[in-house]
Parts: sequence; C-alpha cells; structure tokens
Amino acid sequence: MRRLSDISLHLNQLKYLSPPSSEDQQCSRSFMDVKAASNGVSTIEDRILRITGYYGYYPGYSSHQREEASENHTENLNPDNNVKTRCQSCTSTFFKIFWGFLVILSVSSSWVGTTQIVKVTYKNFHCPFFMTWFSTNWNLMFFPMYYSGHLASAEEKQTLIQKIRECSRIFGEEGLTLKLFLKRTAPFSILWTLTNYLYLLALKKLTATDVSALFCCNKAFVFLLSWIVLKDKFMGVRIVATIMAITGIVMMAYADGFHGDSIIGVALAVGSASTSALYKVLFKMFLGSANFGEAAYFISTLGFFNLIFISSAPVILYFTKVEYWSSFSALPWGYLCGVAGLWLAFNVLVNVGVVLTYPILISIGTVLSVPGNAAVDLMKHEVIFSMVRLTATSIICIGFLLMLLPEEWDEITLRFINRLKEKKNEEQTEDTTESSVHTRSRSRANGTVSIPLA
Repeated sequence: MRRLSDISLHLNQLKYLSPPSSEDQQCSRSFMDVKAASNGVSTIEDRILRITGYYGYYPGYSSHQREEASENHTENLNPDNNVKTRCQSCTSTFFKIFWGFLVILSVSSSWVGTTQIVKVTYKNFHCPFFMTWFSTNWNLMFFPMYYSGHLASAEEKQTLIQKIRECSRIFGEEGLTLKLFLKRTAPFSILWTLTNYLYLLALKKLTATDVSALFCCNKAFVFLLSWIVLKDKFMGVRIVATIMAITGIVMMAYADGFHGDSIIGVALAVGSASTSALYKVLFKMFLGSANFGEAAYFISTLGFFNLIFISSAPVILYFTKVEYWSSFSALPWGYLCGVAGLWLAFNVLVNVGVVLTYPILISIGTVLSVPGNAAVDLMKHEVIFSMVRLTATSIICIGFLLMLLPEEWDEITLRFINRLKEKKNEEQTEDTTESSVHTRSRSRANGTVSIPLA
C-alpha cells in the first residue's frame, strides 16, 4: 500500500510538469492493473489520466482504448473476416458481369428489333417524322416507370412530389422552372428528334447493317467534340480510332459509287451520328453527370416538350401531303407501337445498365447490334454484302472498340507486361535452383562434390 501511495504522489507531481511520456503511461496502467480487483479498472485509470493532464483525454478514454485494442486483436486472430471480404467482392463482381451479359443481349436485341421493324414498316407506311414524333412521346412513361420501381424496391419510400423535387435538381438547385424548361429542354429535344429522324431517313436508303454501323461513328465524333469543346485529355489511340471511323465512312460511300441513294444514305446516317454526339457533349457541358432518377426525369421532360411543342410539325407535314395517310385506321399501329416500345426499352436499358453493371458493356451491346442486323439482313432479307461494305463495317466496329479503351490503357498494358516478365523470371530462378539442388544430391550420392555454374 505504501508503494501505491508513492506512485500516486509521483503522478500528482507530473501534473504540474508536462504531459506524461510513454513510460509514465505504462506506470499508470500498471497501477490500475493492481487496483482493478477492488475499485474497477476504467474508473481509476480515467482519474489518473485526468490528473496527469493526458492530451486527448475524455471520459471513458481508457475503456474505449481497451475495447479497440481487443477488437483489433480479435480481427488479427480471426482470418475469416478477410476471407468473407474477398468472397463478397468476388460475388459482387460476378453479379456485375452476369447483369452486364444480360444488358448486352438486351441492348443489342432492342436496337436490332427497332431497326428491323422500321424497315418492315416502310413497306406500307412512309412517314419517318410521324414515327419519330410518335416514338418520342413514349418517353413520357420513363419517369413513371422509374418511380414504380422505386416504390417496389426502396426501403425508405418517397412521395411523388418529393421524388420529382429530388430528380429535378439536374436543372439546378431551384429545380425545373418555366425558363429552364424552355432554355434547357428545347435544344436537347430538337437534337433528339433530329437524331432519330435522320436515322429513320437513312434506313430508307441503306440496309439496316450499314446504318447501324455508320451510327457507331458517333463515339468518334463525341471524342472530337469533347477534345475541342470540353478540353478532354488527348489520346493517340482515339485519334487512330477516329481516322478508322472516317475511313469506314468513305469506303461505305464508295461501295456503290459516289452517286445515287448510297451517298445520300451515308450522309443521313453520319448526320444522325453527329447530332447524337452533339447531344451527348452538350448534356455533359450544361447538365453534367446524372444518376438514374435524374436521367429518367430529364428524358420524360423531353417527351413532354415533344408532345406540346413539336406536335404541330406532323400536322403541317400531313396537310402539305409530305407525309400523308388516308385515315387513322389505316395506320400500322402494331408496328408503330413496336418501334416506340423497343426504342423506349433501349433508352431504359442504357440508363439501368449504368447502375447494374460496367458502362463499357453497354457500349459493347450497341456495337453488337451491327452483326445482329447483318444476320437478320442475310437470313430474312437475303442481302448480299460486297467485300468493300464488309471491310468498311469491320473498320468502323474496330474503331468503336478502340474508343472504349480507358485513358490509362498504356500504363495498364505496361504493368501487365512487367508482371508477366517478373513471373517468367521467378519461374526460371526456381527451375535453376531445383536443378542445382538435384545436381548436388546426385554428386553426394556418388561420393563427389560438384559446384554448379548457375
């Protein structure tokens, strides 16, 4: 007991000198261990730390530190936690790849279906702008579909007004006002309509395979506009991909000679790809990135703008007999609804796919629509592809895939090559060591000693 009182006196003196060193803290902890049985460790240790003026002290400090130490010790002794973490990461990666595979099939199938149904519709109905207007109106259903999914899956459900306020922040902190609606929605709605209208016009002149391949050039145009307007990083491989896309366009135009429907169809398809690229770059410039809810809200506003302000255009074309039909009952409503439904499904899948899987897989699904359309054209429409068209289509698709390479692709490739070299060197070293050990053992067995050269 006398020794304990001396220790207490020593700690009181340290209060007026300086914060305790590590040795003093160990001494105080040993003192607490002695008194643990009668008075409780944490209370006495807290008092000593308070008296000595320990920096960073707060009530319950000692018990908190002890709990952390015991937790860390438990984690170190229990390797199952690391195994669980690895298993969870592997499972999430597997599901992302699985969903990515389904998204690739769905995206390519919806785009192929849209293109082929348009070609079938043209046999009896030649009104591409009306088809564009009718399909764009279906964008109004995007946000209600998103909100229905929110009600079905979210744990904390929001009201419709709350969700609209949250998603309308894509237009700014104040949300969607009439001024912003006209200022932001109008140019994007016009570009959306122009992209789809030019695409449908190109399908009247070219095969579905050619149009879908030429539309893939929009990736190259996005890179050029982003580099010029948004000052994105310059990448040599993407310049090569852009040159390949332009080469494919020229070859596609040359396939049937620079005359007739071929050159007009190529110009229309390239125009559709250009307006699509301009839409994406302007979206990134003025609105930035958007989550799934904001994208659904924005696309629904495009459908609303189309219904209110662009509905006059089909009426004008009808009365001027540019796009004329005898009666509404004569319209192929089944094909029109099929085109609109698949177009809406394509837009929904593109935005849902970003949430479920890797964005690069969605782009791969888009480029896979080219061989999909080629298979349908070959089997159903008996289209004969010339060698020039096949070469042009292949060059455009390769350029599209080069555009998907990440910005650090060269560093990743060098790291991969270095790892392969290191593994090869390690294997050679192990083989040399094993051979030298084997030589030594044979020499000892024969009663001689040999010195290996390696």
